[in-house]
Amino acid sequence: TSIYMLHLPQYIVHYNCRTVIFVVLSLVIALNEQRSFVAQAGSESKVHIVYLGEKQHDDRESVTESHHQMLWSLLGSKEDVHNSMVHSYRHGFSGFAAKLTKSQAKKIADLPEVVHVTPDSFYELATTRTWDYLGLSAATPKNLLNDTNMGEEVIIGIVDSGVWPESEVFNDNGIGPVPSHWKGDCESGEMFNASHCNKKLIGAKYFINGFLATHKTFNSTESLDFISPRDNSGHGTHVATIAGGSYVPNTSYKGLAGGTVRGGAIRARIAMYKACWYLDDLDINTCSSADLLKAMDEAMHDGVDVLSLSIGYRLPYYPETDVRAAIATGAFHAVLKGITVVCSGGNSGPAAQTVGNTAPWILTVAATTLDRSFPTPIILGNNKAILGQAMYTGPELGFTSLVYPENPGNSNESFFGTCELLFFNSNRTMAGKVVLCFTTSTRYTTVSSAVSYVKKAGGLGLIVARNPGDNLSPCVDDFPCVSVDYELGTNILFYIRSTGSPVVKIQPSKTLVGQPVSTKVADFSSRGPNSIEPSILKPDIAAPGVSILAATTTNRTFNDKGFIMLSGTSMAAPVISGVVALLKARHRDWSPAAIRSAIVTTAWRTDPFGEQIFAEGSPRKLADPFDYGGGLVNPEKAAKPGLVYDLGLKDYVLYMCSAGYNESSIAQLVGKVTVCSNPKPSVLDFNLPSITIPNLKDEVILTRTLTNVGPLNSVYKVVVEPPSGIQVTVTPETLVFNSTTKTVSFKVRVSTKHKINTARLHGFAPRRQIISVLLQSAVCSFAEIYGKT
Repeated sequence: TSIYMLHLPQYIVHYNCRTVIFVVLSLVIALNEQRSFVAQAGSESKVHIVYLGEKQHDDRESVTESHHQMLWSLLGSKEDVHNSMVHSYRHGFSGFAAKLTKSQAKKIADLPEVVHVTPDSFYELATTRTWDYLGLSAATPKNLLNDTNMGEEVIIGIVDSGVWPESEVFNDNGIGPVPSHWKGDCESGEMFNASHCNKKLIGAKYFINGFLATHKTFNSTESLDFISPRDNSGHGTHVATIAGGSYVPNTSYKGLAGGTVRGGAIRARIAMYKACWYLDDLDINTCSSADLLKAMDEAMHDGVDVLSLSIGYRLPYYPETDVRAAIATGAFHAVLKGITVVCSGGNSGPAAQTVGNTAPWILTVAATTLDRSFPTPIILGNNKAILGQAMYTGPELGFTSLVYPENPGNSNESFFGTCELLFFNSNRTMAGKVVLCFTTSTRYTTVSSAVSYVKKAGGLGLIVARNPGDNLSPCVDDFPCVSVDYELGTNILFYIRSTGSPVVKIQPSKTLVGQPVSTKVADFSSRGPNSIEPSILKPDIAAPGVSILAATTTNRTFNDKGFIMLSGTSMAAPVISGVVALLKARHRDWSPAAIRSAIVTTAWRTDPFGEQIFAEGSPRKLADPFDYGGGLVNPEKAAKPGLVYDLGLKDYVLYMCSAGYNESSIAQLVGKVTVCSNPKPSVLDFNLPSITIPNLKDEVILTRTLTNVGPLNSVYKVVVEPPSGIQVTVTPETLVFNSTTKTVSFKVRVSTKHKINTARLHGFAPRRQIISVLLQSAVCSFAEIYGKT
C-alpha cells in the first residue's frame, strides 16, 4: 500500500535542507491501506487498480463496457462485476479500480492488454500579501494580471478535500459567462447541490468509492466529513482561495496581516474534485489512489486548463510509471492533453532527498516565507526590550513574574525548563507567571502542548526559545505565546538568574512588511536531490507558503469571515497554479513544458528587493537549487521568457527509455508501439530547463533545444560563469532565430578537475542560466544548468 499526503497547515511538519524553494503550507494526513473484504471463495478482496494505458478510442461508454467485459470474463456474472467495480477510468486514459483477490489480480495482470495491476494506495494532504510581493498587484494597470483579464477564461482544477461554497472568495461579481470549453457540472450530496456553484465555482465533484472499499468501519452518518463536495477540514478551500479566489476586502487575522484576500488569477474559474476524506477516529485526511486517479480522469474530461494538487506521498517513492504513483500516472496523461499539473514538493525539509512529486512532467513547488513578520515586544524588568515573533492580538500583559523552571540546587522538588517536560512542574511553579522554556523540536504540537501545560497550571504567558526557522502559529484562545531564538532565549534566562524577582511585559504583535523582512526557504520545505532519478532536478520552483491568509470552512475559522493563516508547500503550490493560469491566458498555445520552462528560467535568485534568499535549517545558509529549484517565481518575467525548453510525447518516451522502463509498458502508457534505441538514449539529453549530471568523473556532452517565443529575429550569446574546478563549454556560442529558424539546438560539454568530490558548488550565467555543480561524495557530482542561454 502507498500513502499520500494533503500538504496541509504547517503546524504539523517542518523540514529544511538543500532543495529548490516551494512556498506551501503542509498538513500531513495519513491515508490508510484499503481493507475491503469481499466474500468470495473465502479469500480477502482488496481494491486493485487495473491500468490499461492510453485509450484506444474516444467512445466513453465503449471504454467502460470493455472494463466490465474484462471483469465478467474473470468473475462470471454481472452481479459480481457490479459488486467488484469501484471506478472506471475512461477520459484521460483507460483502466479501472475493482475489488479483487490476489489470484484474480494476478489473472488480470497476465492479460496482454494490461499494463499494471497494483493494490490501491493512499496519499496525504500535504493571501493578503502574496500577490503584491510577487508583483501582481491588481492596482497596477499594466501587469500580467490585468493584461490577461485576471485569467477569466482559464479553469483551475483543484484535487483536494472539497470546498466551502458559502465563502466570499467564491463570489462571481463582475465575472463573465462560464468558458465554452467547460464540460463539467456540480454534483449534489450532503449539504451540497448545484445551486452552490456559480460563474466562479463552476464545478464540484466527489470521489469516495476507493476510500469506502477500504474503510469498512467508516460511518457516513456519524462522520464529521460531508459525503459531498463540501469541505470539512478547510484545506481544499484554502488552496482554492490562493490559486483563484475572488476579491474579499478588509480581511485580516485578528487585526494582523490585514487587507484584501484574493487568488493569483482573480477571475479564473475553480473546479473542485474532492478525493480526500476525514477519518474521525484518527483525526486525519486520507486520499485513495483509486479516487485520485478518478478525480484527475474526470478533470481531463471536464476541460480544466491547470490541475493543482497539494497532496504527497511518504518516502520511499514509487517510479513514475508505477500506477501506485497515482499522481504521476494521472499527471502524465493530463500533460499530454495540454494540462499543466502543479504539485507541492512536501514538508519533510530540511533533510536532503525528501522532495516528492518528482516526475519530470510535474511542476513541483517549494515554499518560502513572505516579506512579512509579526514582531512582538518583550520588555524585561531591567528595561531591556527584546523582539520575539507571535500572532498575539490580545491586551498588553503588564509586568508579571517571569520563571524558568529549573532546580535551584537547594530544593528537593523537580523543575523542568524543557518545553516538552513542563507538565512535570507543580502548579505553584508556573501559576500567575510567564514561563520561559527551550525546545529543539520542530513540531507545532510541542508549543501547543507547552501552552496547555502552562494554562492548566494557571500561568499567564509562555516564551519559547527554539530554532529561528521553525514556523509561527497562533496559540489557542489568543494566549500570550511568543517565540524567540536560542540567543535571545539565553539572554532572557541570564536576566532571570541575575535577579531575585524577574518580571516581564508582553505587548501585542505588530505586522511588518517590505524590504526589512528577509525572504527564506521554509525550514519544512522538502529538499532535493531527486531520490527517484537524480538526473532530474527537483523541486522546480519556489513560491510563498508560510503564514498565508486564505479562506477556510466555518468549522475552523478564526474570525467571523471564515479565514485562517496556514503554512506548507500546500500553500505554495496553488500560488504557482495561479501564475500558470495567467500564463495560460496569455499564451494559449504554450505546452505545459513551455510554461514550466518560462517559470523556472525567469525566477528570482534573490527576493524582489534584490536581497539574498537564505534557506532555513541548521545552520542557515544561502539557498541553492536543491532548496528552491530555479528560484522564487517571478510572474511578470515568466510572461516574456524569450526562449523556452519545450517537451512533447517523443521527449517523454526518450526519458522513460533512458530510465530503463519496459518497452511494452511504455507502449501501452503512450498508446503506440515503442522501441527504445540500443544503446539506450541518455537521460541527460531530456530537454528540461535544468541539467543534472550524476557521476561526473570524466567529460560529459549533452544536448538541449531552445524554442523562440520572443521577437522573431533574435540573437542570444552564451556567457557562463562555472563553479570552481568545473569547465563548461557551450557550442555554438551564438544562437540565431528568425522567421524560418524557430528552434536551435546546442551542445554542452562539462568536465571537472576535482579528483575527490565532496563539496557542493554553484555557478551562474547571465540571462537566467544557472550552473550548479554538486559534489556530494567521492567521484560523484551533479551539475545543473537552468534557463536560457
